[in-house]
Amino acid sequence: MNARLSTSYNPLYQAKLEEPENQKEELTTSRTETSRPSLHLVSQEGQLQVHTAAYRGSFSVVLSEALRSAGLGSRVMVAQFLKGGVNQGPNGYVRLCGTLEWLRPDVSECLSNPVSDSDNDSESQSCKQAVLNIWEICKNRLMEGNIDQLVLDEVGLAIALGYIQESDVLATLEERPGAVDVIITGPSIPSRIIDMADQITELRSGF
Repeated sequence: MNARLSTSYNPLYQAKLEEPENQKEELTTSRTETSRPSLHLVSQEGQLQVHTAAYRGSFSVVLSEALRSAGLGSRVMVAQFLKGGVNQGPNGYVRLCGTLEWLRPDVSECLSNPVSDSDNDSESQSCKQAVLNIWEICKNRLMEGNIDQLVLDEVGLAIALGYIQESDVLATLEERPGAVDVIITGPSIPSRIIDMADQITELRSGF
């Protein structure tokens, strides 16, 4: 059986051939517009991380990660609030890997004694002001958003000993820019900071 093409008149086919050019262009444009969904850019979201322990000295792992981040180009600030030494303070910070700033208060030794506003001892008040100077630098840099990662070592213990106000730290963390990672290390971290954290790491054994 041989197949053959029909030569009968098809009105639908004829209408398609006679379709106006402008209508064809509109259909083509419409298909092009609907086939390309719009792009939605997702902004970077920083995390609040807590590394805590019942003892002092849970800092080395976080420092190694901070050095790694700085080596990859991130802007990192590390503040050790209760560690002192020679030629420390705001003007004696150490720069590592090009983009990591390491701050300690301008005190001659590690701080472990509590202090209060009613304490008349000039040395205690000097130590408290030295710690507050470091905290103000950290707070300003965090709120300006010109760093990628901020490490606050022993800030919980600094609060417990009376060097920094817990309410000030909480308010700063609540208002911080969303793209900055904040890492808090050490013992005695207030429960309200723990509740805010996106990630909590607890070390349960000492040396």
